[in-house]
Amino acid sequence: MIVAQKMGHAAVQGLNVLKEIVYGLTLGLMGGGLWKMHPWNNQRRTREFYDLLDKGIISVVVEDE
Repeated sequence: MIVAQKMGHAAVQGLNVLKEIVYGLTLGLMGGGLWKMHPWNNQRRTREFYDLLDKGIISVVVEDE
């Protein structure tokens, strides 16, 4: 019984809940930011493509030779 109390006390003693919450939020926000960068890049490329298409710089029609 004494060993069980010491083991339980050691497990709770090293636990810093606030620190773990901050680490979790930080990692979650960083991961979410990286995850959102992919759709933002696709949206930017699509917008650039349609801008060039509207200006007549590029065309999607293959020219006959």
